[in-house]
Amino acid sequence: MTVIKTDHRSIVVLKIPTRVQSLITYANGIVKALTGNPSFPTVTPTLATVSAAIADLQTAETAALARTKGAVVTRDEKRTALVQLLQQLKGTIQTTADANVETGASTIASAGVAVKKTVVRSPRVFAAKPGAVTGTATLVAASAGSRSSYEWEYSTDGGKTWVSVPVTLQAKTTVAGLPAGTTVQFRYRPVTKAGEGNWTQPVSLLVA
Repeated sequence: MTVIKTDHRSIVVLKIPTRVQSLITYANGIVKALTGNPSFPTVTPTLATVSAAIADLQTAETAALARTKGAVVTRDEKRTALVQLLQQLKGTIQTTADANVETGASTIASAGVAVKKTVVRSPRVFAAKPGAVTGTATLVAASAGSRSSYEWEYSTDGGKTWVSVPVTLQAKTTVAGLPAGTTVQFRYRPVTKAGEGNWTQPVSLLVA
């Protein structure tokens, strides 16, 4: 029984080269990958803006290599401007990828940038599963936050009567002494500084 569901979220990774000429090549590659890309009908900033910044940096780099007075400062300014535009593009690419997690990795790759996958944990839900030994059950619930406690109960008669289980400070517990081969219902309620919560809807388990 799955208690926690996970999804893989793909993250855009920019690998900004330190050398100016390599940066220009890298940026041109991204512009080329995004041009006519059906996944990115529009991007912010526009590809024309990025291309202009690339051209400006190329001009400044040529002047710097020619040792033109003040050219190095100008080149560094143009480099910073281009990197900032690429960071903005990264945000656009990420937003598009997040719109469809299943195709996020391929969407990012199609934009000419690297992909990093992370695991996104969905909220934990209340579940019961067989314990390690006969006649036991392991219960796992949603966390109610720090400084919370959890009250647990089980029923062997379809919810007509409930038997209390020791309170825990963690959102999980193991119930022992259950009749094997019987379907048992479980429920819990969190207790926080605001008071007692409501009992959850019961979950059922055929005890092994």
